[in-house]
Amino acid sequence: MHLKFPVTPEKLTPAEQKLLEYIEGNREEFLFMTIGQLAAKLEVSEATISRFARHLGCQDFKQLKNIVIEQNHLEGPAGKMAGTLFTDGSESSFQAANYLRQQMFYLEKTMQQLDEQTFDAAIGEILSARRIWIHAKSASASMGQLLFFRLRRLGLPVSQLPFGGTEMMEGLAQAEENDLVIFFGFSKVSWEGQVILDCQKTAGYRTLCFTGRLHAPKEEQADVNLYVYRGEAGEYHSMTAAAALVDALVVAVSERLGADGAKNLQKIHKMKKRYRI
Repeated sequence: MHLKFPVTPEKLTPAEQKLLEYIEGNREEFLFMTIGQLAAKLEVSEATISRFARHLGCQDFKQLKNIVIEQNHLEGPAGKMAGTLFTDGSESSFQAANYLRQQMFYLEKTMQQLDEQTFDAAIGEILSARRIWIHAKSASASMGQLLFFRLRRLGLPVSQLPFGGTEMMEGLAQAEENDLVIFFGFSKVSWEGQVILDCQKTAGYRTLCFTGRLHAPKEEQADVNLYVYRGEAGEYHSMTAAAALVDALVVAVSERLGADGAKNLQKIHKMKKRYRI
């Protein structure tokens, strides 16, 4: 599909037609190029590219990139990254401050949808479980590792399930009634997540899911579902809000544990001090 601009290709100069042809044929590559890199690639001047952008009705090179993003509906990691890099509101290159402000918005959206009863139920499930199993893969693996590390420090009986395959099945087979299986299914429930929910019917364990969906189908919902806002479908999905919610859950669990949780943390501290770690 051709990009739509208020000027037809016939009205462009040969150099501008060359630029348009390259952009349409290499859209993702174009989005990650500076004006200097594009000029060198096509052997034209930066001034020619600037005139080309204005000729197409754009104020500058950055706006040209934004139009390509809007019209192309880019998908996949590269497309999402491009959407984040070139629509962050900065005038030139990526600005960390703008990105951090965006993360504040994600946290605000997560807080707006935070249901205190659901959060309290998550705490109860963790504290009442005979054993806690955590399954997390791909980008969520870091969140699973963080939750595992924090809960283990509090002295809770927690284990990590392998990412997938036979090893994941072997681990899940040990989950029993009165256990809790925690998994992550932000944009969708993975195949492994579906297996966890299906096996729950016969094994009898409870489930807790960190999700990015407010209205997931009933068959894809866990017993407790904690919502995390990570951006819209076409955006680069950060783990800022997810990490904050994981830490909030751990702090709340620590409070409920009271002296028991503090006792285990103090035990770890004494061991580290004794062995000079």
